[in-house]
Amino acid sequence: MSYQSAARADDTADEIRALRAQLKRLESKVNDQARKQKETQVQIHDVARRAPPAAAGSMPSGVALGSLGGVAPTGLTAVESSIRGLPVAGAPSLYINGVSITPGGFLALEGVFRDRFIGADIGTPYQNIPYGNVRTGYANEFRMSARQSRASLLAQGDVNPTTHLAGYMELDFLGAAQTANSNESNSFNPRIRHLYATVDQDDFGAHLLAGQTWSLVTMSTKGIVPRQENIPLSIDAQYVPGFVWTRTPEIRVVKDFDKTFWAALSIENPQTTFGGYTTVGTTAATLPSTLVFNQAPPGGSLFNSLNAVSLNHMPDIVGKVAWDPTFDGHNVHMEAFGLFRDFYSQVNNSNHDVAGGGFGGSVLVSLLPKQLEVQFSGMTGRGIGRYGSAQLPDVAFNWNGTISPLQETMLLTGLTWHATPDLDLYAYAGEEYQNASYSDIVTGGAVNAFGLGNPQFSNAGCSIPGSTICNGNIHLIRQITGGVWDKIYKGSFGQLRAGFQYSFTQKYSFQGIGGGAKAQENMGLFSLRYYPF
Repeated sequence: MSYQSAARADDTADEIRALRAQLKRLESKVNDQARKQKETQVQIHDVARRAPPAAAGSMPSGVALGSLGGVAPTGLTAVESSIRGLPVAGAPSLYINGVSITPGGFLALEGVFRDRFIGADIGTPYQNIPYGNVRTGYANEFRMSARQSRASLLAQGDVNPTTHLAGYMELDFLGAAQTANSNESNSFNPRIRHLYATVDQDDFGAHLLAGQTWSLVTMSTKGIVPRQENIPLSIDAQYVPGFVWTRTPEIRVVKDFDKTFWAALSIENPQTTFGGYTTVGTTAATLPSTLVFNQAPPGGSLFNSLNAVSLNHMPDIVGKVAWDPTFDGHNVHMEAFGLFRDFYSQVNNSNHDVAGGGFGGSVLVSLLPKQLEVQFSGMTGRGIGRYGSAQLPDVAFNWNGTISPLQETMLLTGLTWHATPDLDLYAYAGEEYQNASYSDIVTGGAVNAFGLGNPQFSNAGCSIPGSTICNGNIHLIRQITGGVWDKIYKGSFGQLRAGFQYSFTQKYSFQGIGGGAKAQENMGLFSLRYYPF
């Protein structure tokens, strides 16, 4: 009996082990099927989010209403898009024969208080912060403005599932014709911010942009994609010193590698800014009478007749690479770029070319996913002044009239905290500084001083109200600023945002006769914006 019982026990144990093995195989098969099903669902969901309400080929002719297709932005890109009033996925759109037309923008009332009068609207010309010799600099300034209100329109159409066409237009009212003033009617005119077309080909990861938009040197939040630029969240329309940017006509080609690594080349409209050729406190230094470096007013056709146009015969050329890795759950965006410029003038009836340019980059790190981002960017080079918010000059002149590109460095760091879904806080610190470039010649025992930052220039009267003895060539402009954007309302009727910003800015001159000059500006700004779309 004991032998039979033992045998039956062994048989039962074998059956149990076999059943367990079979159960494990079934569990593995079920898990594998569940995993494949989940992957399929994710792919279907992703395709559904990327696609417009109907495929381009099947969209019926006529007019329809729907939501803009695509993937909605997240993190800092989402905040940027919201504050700038950009059309994003999910926005209400009008479809005409399969082409989506999506409005964007906002209506704004904004104001600025400055403790030293400059005479500027909502965008601050930092280079014009007055030294102590300017009498109006001892007065305060307060202004309100609706001119930063924006209107935008995005049109998109799919030639086929992998080829996409788009056009984008964005306007504000910060243009000022010669008749524009604040006396009674406050009649200011619209101006182009962005006006461009794009072609995107998914199979090859190829992208083309033609028109006016942010320069390729402008940092982005992700990839190298239009409307995903990393623009300071400031109310001030001139942003922050140290921020590298222009908005300019350009032709740009981009290649993406699995939407993770990007390479781009851009040919952009040139313009040169000049400085440092005015002298005070030394023998009057006169540049050669044969020097020609711009078209003095009145300008040529279709330009403002009171603005000079520089001599340029080559475009600015920008190359950039970008990488979007993820480290331990933290999204990172890194960029590096190079810029080539050509400066053109005529002296003694002979044309002269001088090369300039620079290089730079940026890093954006999500320290706390969807909550806290930190960024750093910079650029250094010769003849790059027009690319900085402080608008220091690109070039100066040597004693013989030849162009001297100025060495400059721009730095910016920032922190953005999404405290709640409705509250965003930011802080930036930036600076732009140039090196001196000068030459002297002695005529009859008198020193004739040329260039930028020449120690022979006099700053002796820069702190004396009303004095004209203040050369004040700028060496450094720096700023710290912080602010907040609060989403007061978001619902079926759009959204309402309120913003506040404080900034402290300093301006330093080069050392000269009498030492150096210094100026500073405290500013407070507010903004109330309604986004109907």
